[in-house]
Amino acid sequence: MATADSTTAGVEKPAEAEMARLDSTPGLIVVGGGIAGVTCTETLSDLCPEEEITLISASPLIKTVTNFNQISYVLEEFEVEERPAAALQTRCQNVRVVQDMVTEIDSTNRKITTQSGLKIQYKKLCVCTGGIPKLICKDNPLVLGIRDTESVATFQKKLTGAKRVVVVGNGGIATELVYEIEGCEVVWVIKDTSISSTFVDAGAAEFFLPHLVKDKEPAQGPLKRHKYEVADLEAARRTQPTKGGALGPDWNTGLDMKGQARGSHQVHVEYQSEVKSVWTPSEFKSSNKTADCVPSSTTSSEKPATETTEWPVYVHLTNGKTYGCDFVVSATGVTPNTALFQNQINIDLADDKGMKVDDHMRTNVEHIYAAGDVCTASWEPATHWMQMRLWSQARQMGAYAAKCMVADATGESISQDFCFELFAHVTKFFGYKVVLLGKYNAQDLGNEYEILLRVSDDREFVKVILCNGKMYGAILIGDTDLEETFENLILNGLDLSRYGEDLLDPNIEIEDYFD
Repeated sequence: MATADSTTAGVEKPAEAEMARLDSTPGLIVVGGGIAGVTCTETLSDLCPEEEITLISASPLIKTVTNFNQISYVLEEFEVEERPAAALQTRCQNVRVVQDMVTEIDSTNRKITTQSGLKIQYKKLCVCTGGIPKLICKDNPLVLGIRDTESVATFQKKLTGAKRVVVVGNGGIATELVYEIEGCEVVWVIKDTSISSTFVDAGAAEFFLPHLVKDKEPAQGPLKRHKYEVADLEAARRTQPTKGGALGPDWNTGLDMKGQARGSHQVHVEYQSEVKSVWTPSEFKSSNKTADCVPSSTTSSEKPATETTEWPVYVHLTNGKTYGCDFVVSATGVTPNTALFQNQINIDLADDKGMKVDDHMRTNVEHIYAAGDVCTASWEPATHWMQMRLWSQARQMGAYAAKCMVADATGESISQDFCFELFAHVTKFFGYKVVLLGKYNAQDLGNEYEILLRVSDDREFVKVILCNGKMYGAILIGDTDLEETFENLILNGLDLSRYGEDLLDPNIEIEDYFD
């Protein structure tokens, strides 16, 4: 029951009778085919199998959580697969997926209108439209944002012929890219004093730094799961300007990220700098600037020689340096995708432009909820929780929003999910497992905290944040096996003052001690 003609999606065009039924039968509607939207839809299907549920997705492919593993009470890891919409309809018999875009919202009469002309009544509506990449330069084909399947395919195509790439940004996507790219010089432009600062502090960054120039470990085994692709990306771009859902935690698994040159890593970091201008070759010549060469290593203190190669695009930085490259990757975060709702209904937005939601994922507009990157948590957060626009939180918010929608519809009262008691995220950087718990970088603690460290070169990095003798957060890099124990110590609020540095003594089995 969709407007797509794409056989890749496996969703048929709805008949006139079906369109008329959609017009007149109110149901539960989710907008957005990313992790939050699909999780919300699946949870709604499980909770109310007799209810009509419609998922509206701009893309013919949707994101599905797979290989879910509950590591501890709060911490979880999973993979994300892109699947045709028909797969969701087969699994959830009361779900219909419409490949279309919402163009109008009538919150008074609880009706939405799509680009193809469908008018659909809703009982409850959950907005999961995700975020839009912040590009340092819009409408420039040599400045790419990495956000969805189409953008990754474009990136791979350009990389095969590249000798140098400039990566701008210091978050998860940027960190993964500079490690994965091989056979190509990489200039990594960050505004901070240390790499990967969105997730880790300067100490952990020092632990990672040698891996910018080390050869990567070969991939272990083949990719066992299938990755679908939109059949005709160029046609999709012409007919459907809206991007697909955000990439999942394993988006780079099995992807070939090799440039034109031989060898593995050659990464140069430009610290405390931002992009001031992006120039064409003619604009660069008119600027009378001199292009800089990439130093031979990240630690070189010698002034590099003058660049003589002509490049397709030039990046001029705020520190005065100018680098030529084949293309630029802009990985500077996302902006909540709220434009349609902001323009058509009087919805409250936070300072970051996300839809404000209360502790039951409700917006200020009755019967409209929001989850994932599009929303901003506007309730008083628990002591050890904070919002970050991550895949893990998108899944949690989507599932919880569905529970709240059903509870409100039936008049039931439910407590907020326990996942909002503790920030917990697991990812992988530079080949290492990385676990972040609570206020792992002492966020909002001022100067009233102390740090305990345990570092083993090339093996593990453990950092604990203590405040008034209690554990408030932790960073665990490597296979430490401490995540469940530390999660419990944070949640239980035990006074750990008397243990001091023995808390991280590798000769003490702390897991057994606090079991």
